[in-house]
Amino acid sequence: MLRLERINAGYGRAQVLRDLSLEVAPGEILCLLGRNGAGKTTTMQAIMGLVPLMSGRVMLAGQEISRLPAYRVPRGGIGYVPQGRRLFAELTVAQNLEIGLRARNSGPEVLDEVLDLFPRLRERYGQRAQTLSGGEQQMLATARALCLRPKVLLLDEPTEGLQPSMIEAIRQVIVKMRDEGVAILLVEQRVDAVLSVADRVAFIENGRNTETLPAEALRADHSIVDRYIGV
Repeated sequence: MLRLERINAGYGRAQVLRDLSLEVAPGEILCLLGRNGAGKTTTMQAIMGLVPLMSGRVMLAGQEISRLPAYRVPRGGIGYVPQGRRLFAELTVAQNLEIGLRARNSGPEVLDEVLDLFPRLRERYGQRAQTLSGGEQQMLATARALCLRPKVLLLDEPTEGLQPSMIEAIRQVIVKMRDEGVAILLVEQRVDAVLSVADRVAFIENGRNTETLPAEALRADHSIVDRYIGV
C-alpha cells in the first residue's frame, strides 16, 4: 500500500533521512520508533510532500506520489495527523471537519461516520477549536484526517500530553481503522502504547533503517527496545 524506497530528504543542506525504506500494508499498524532527532517526523513530512526528496520514491498503491505537489498528496488517500495537531484555531469544529471533507469531496455520510467515532465532537460541533481541551483537539485533528476516508493514516505522537481516558479513545479509533483495512504509520514515544497496538515496529537511527520486527517479539523481549531508544 505505502512504500518508501531508499528516500533521502532534509532541510536545505541538512540531510536527515538516508536511504530510508519502509512498507506499510493495508490493515497493518507499523510503528516508527527512534530517539529524538532520529528523523521520525521528517519521514512523515517527506511522505506528505512537505519536505522535498533528494532521491528515492514514495509509492502509494503502486503509484509514485513523491513528485506530486503537497496539496495533492491527501487527495490520493493519505490522512495526516501531525505532531501538535495544527488545527485552524479560530474555526469551529464543524469548519475544521469541512476542510477535511473537501480534500477528497467526501459526502455527509462520511461526516456522520466520523462523528460517530468521536461523539464528543458532535457535542462541541459549533465551538471554536481553540476552546477545546487538549484531548478534544487531538480527536478533532484525527477526525479531520478521517474525513478523507484515507487508505493510509499517518499519526505523529497522537497521545502526547493526553490523559488516560483520551489516550484510550484515540487507541480504539486507531485499532478500528486498522481492522477496516487502513494502513497506519504511527510515531509514538510511549513504548507501552506502541506495543499494545502495533503489528510491526521499525527502528530508525540517524535517519537510517536499523531493524523491523514483529511487535510480539518486542513484547516478549523488551531489551530490544532499550537497545535502540534507551538512554
